[in-house]
Amino acid sequence: MKKTQIAAQLYTVRDFCKTAEELEASLNKIKQLGYSAVQVSGIGPIAPELVKEITERIGLTICATHISYDRLVNDLEAVIQEHLSWNCKYVGIGSLPDSYRTSKAGYIAFAEEFNIISDKLASAGLQFIYHNHHFEFTKFEGITGMDLLFQTASPSFGFELDLYWVQAGGANPVDWINKVSGRMQVVHLKDMAIVENNPVFAEIGEGNLNWPAILQACRDSEVEWYVVEQDTCLRDPFESLAISFNYLQNLV
Repeated sequence: MKKTQIAAQLYTVRDFCKTAEELEASLNKIKQLGYSAVQVSGIGPIAPELVKEITERIGLTICATHISYDRLVNDLEAVIQEHLSWNCKYVGIGSLPDSYRTSKAGYIAFAEEFNIISDKLASAGLQFIYHNHHFEFTKFEGITGMDLLFQTASPSFGFELDLYWVQAGGANPVDWINKVSGRMQVVHLKDMAIVENNPVFAEIGEGNLNWPAILQACRDSEVEWYVVEQDTCLRDPFESLAISFNYLQNLV
């Protein structure tokens, strides 16, 4: 891992990215922290052309995105053109829609549906990536939803493991990194701490995940982008991004 491979997930600072002016101020802060790239997710209704202009002016790469299910299904050509204009290869979905989560058939149906979308993205030189939470590790007839996705997914269907949520689902992050090796170019990093007997989101290095083993597995799997995300922060989210970045860069 190189410092230039560490990106900030804008969902972490979503409350400060609602307008173009806020986005520019937030991206300037992220650049000053040392990040070279961002994942676009959770920002306000800002024109793609303006997002491109702001990121290029500041000097940040858009390494990946999270796009809504509705847009991926119903507005795919526009999504493709946006990503091509941003020079952003990785097109993600942030969460599995509720309607697919409750059965084995649901997980299989989603994978089959998105195999088609993944193939269309691949034809444009882009890569679909699936971001997990913990509910994918629910078992249906003895097999987890995550395994159902993995087994049904076509080669063009990529993964974006969120290692906090893998751990929260009772699975082993290193095992899953190894399982999706070659099919995961973007990984989500955040730590898990215990506060008053409950698991909470934490800055990387402030919790209990085994980062030396995790990062070695990511290197072995040739992960391209290490994306720092923290869904909720107990301090200023820019400070949280700084703590995580500083921890990661010391492991480079």
